[in-house]
Amino acid sequence: MPSIADFEAMLTAGRDNALLRFSLGNEYLKQGDAAQAAVHLRRAVEHDPKYSAAWKLLGKALADSQAPADALAAYQAGIEVAEARGDKQAAKEMGVFAKRIEKQLGLESSD
Repeated sequence: MPSIADFEAMLTAGRDNALLRFSLGNEYLKQGDAAQAAVHLRRAVEHDPKYSAAWKLLGKALADSQAPADALAAYQAGIEVAEARGDKQAAKEMGVFAKRIEKQLGLESSD
């Protein structure tokens, strides 16, 4: 299993792409470094704006970094991407997380 050091070495060698950034973000999140994870996950969605799994993980990293408004924006972007791709499960999961953040921020709608 590649480590953060392995992924960072690939990045240093010029192999920058969405999957590598996603993998780095995921590993940093596992290590409890949500802020560093968010840096890499933002780059992942810049490389591939249609990468719904990266949007979902970015939302989690931002939420864990105590940036709920940014997390909500990431989830909302991810939901759009997932719905456009027909990835109903990812859209549903991000919708649940977004609603929790809206509630936390006092933004929930009264439908």
